[in-house]
Amino acid sequence: MARRASIVGLVCCAALLITGCSSGDQTQGVGGDGQRFVDGDGSVAVIAPDDRAAAAVVSGATLDGESLSTADFSGDVVVLNVWASWCAPCRQEAEGLQGVFEATSADGVQFVGINTRDQTAAAQAFERSAGITYPSLVDDGGQLLLAFSGTLPPSSIPSTLVIDRQGKLAARLLGPTTFTELKRVVTEVASEQQ
Repeated sequence: MARRASIVGLVCCAALLITGCSSGDQTQGVGGDGQRFVDGDGSVAVIAPDDRAAAAVVSGATLDGESLSTADFSGDVVVLNVWASWCAPCRQEAEGLQGVFEATSADGVQFVGINTRDQTAAAQAFERSAGITYPSLVDDGGQLLLAFSGTLPPSSIPSTLVIDRQGKLAARLLGPTTFTELKRVVTEVASEQQ
């Protein structure tokens, strides 16, 4: 009887781990490093120009070992995408992100990934297989995400922020995005008068 109860308990625990715990439209999961994360709810928030606040500047080493700072892109629209190689929704959106990067780079739009709580080799392999050509900052312990704690839940992976040409937060997309959705938002912000 005790053995049967133990087996039932293990099956229930396994089911919870596989499906995650649902709270509204957000799903909790466990990352490759065993840390919990919250999958975004798919919401898109575009902030009116007069209501925007300055975005945090993030800097550090990229997956290729180069130094990078978002301050280097002053006057450009900057798209920050939080991702990890172990994140299934990140794999789902990767092609669309690269497509928007290619479609908008001539309009003064820069893309920077923030690879969080990941292993460098796995992240580099992910970028190669997904054809990602824009740089990604390494954020092993989630420290870069803390700079956005007032605007972006540091646990929501993937998430995308769009920063306008004045360095202000113009839009936030929680959860995986699509080529069409992201291109619409980025094009709108890039076409604003300075």
